[in-house]
Amino acid sequence: MAAPHHDPAHQLVPAAEPEALRAALPPPLREEFDSEWESVLEDAKKSHTLVDIHALLNKWQHTAAMEFRDPGSYQRMLDKAARILEQGGNPHGGTLEDMLAHIERRRRAL
Repeated sequence: MAAPHHDPAHQLVPAAEPEALRAALPPPLREEFDSEWESVLEDAKKSHTLVDIHALLNKWQHTAAMEFRDPGSYQRMLDKAARILEQGGNPHGGTLEDMLAHIERRRRAL
């Protein structure tokens, strides 16, 4: 029997479970996760749905993986978003039309 294939990149992604995510996050982000977790739990009690819990776990799973690959990237993303909002746009970004054209070119290349 062949040994199972282990993808090293997959090990960078923690399980979408609160305990695993907390363990993978640096302390400042862990505090933010805890705050959001408490809020979404309260909302789930009232709405009787798990949709927001799943969305939160998905968001933080991606954030934890991003932070593992590039520590500090989450804060840099927030800082960039704040600058874009302050400036009323991204001077280094393309237009929506450019992005749609780029997507179409990639679709045709498939």
